[in-house]
Amino acid sequence: MFFDARLHRHPAFLQGLREVSPQAPGIAAWGLMTGVAMVKSGMSVFEASAMTLLVFAGSSQLAAIPLIVAGAPAWVILATGFCVNLRFVVFSLHLRPFLMHLPLWQRLVHGYLTTDISYVLFTRKYPKPGQTALARLEQEAYLAGNDFLNWASWIVASFVGIALAHGIPPSWGLGFAGILCLLGIQCSLASSRMRMLSAAVAGVAAVVAYALPLKLNIVVAIAVAVILCLTVEKIRPAEGAVA
Repeated sequence: MFFDARLHRHPAFLQGLREVSPQAPGIAAWGLMTGVAMVKSGMSVFEASAMTLLVFAGSSQLAAIPLIVAGAPAWVILATGFCVNLRFVVFSLHLRPFLMHLPLWQRLVHGYLTTDISYVLFTRKYPKPGQTALARLEQEAYLAGNDFLNWASWIVASFVGIALAHGIPPSWGLGFAGILCLLGIQCSLASSRMRMLSAAVAGVAAVVAYALPLKLNIVVAIAVAVILCLTVEKIRPAEGAVA
């Protein structure tokens, strides 16, 4: 994606950079806390660096870290990461008409780099796929600008957190600071009733299932929220048709 010079030169690339820039500090703060958390959990610098580069999914990283520390089986860690990232299946299905004209390797790069924020900004700006080559190039350039700043903010901050982790005293309460950071990002994304409902349901389910071993309450919370929201989505159109 970023090897195509046409994308970098296109005005939509800079527009994508500008429109994601207000969220960049929050992304960086999240990446910083995740970098610190990985090293503090006992991962080596190499392992934490590899996870930052290969996984590039803050929510699943933070979900997997306590499981790794607890010595959970690999299937539990993988299942948790899978459940946390299920939303990207929906994102991919929605973005498919926008990107299917691209070669496979470019679609894979987009799939790796596109996150919640870049997806929301892109679909808000472009509700329908472009019908001409110029329109499709503009959309891809905008998404590339979004993805680039998002990725750079996360990666740089994560490596800073990894580098500084051993020098930060536990008394600073970084765990609580990380929770506040995630809470701020969550509140900024709670822009619809469905998102607020899913967050509330997941929170309640996580508390109710807190006694489960190996942090499985996280998996339960995700599953309950997804099932409930899918059920509500199916019921709402039917109610609208009856009305």
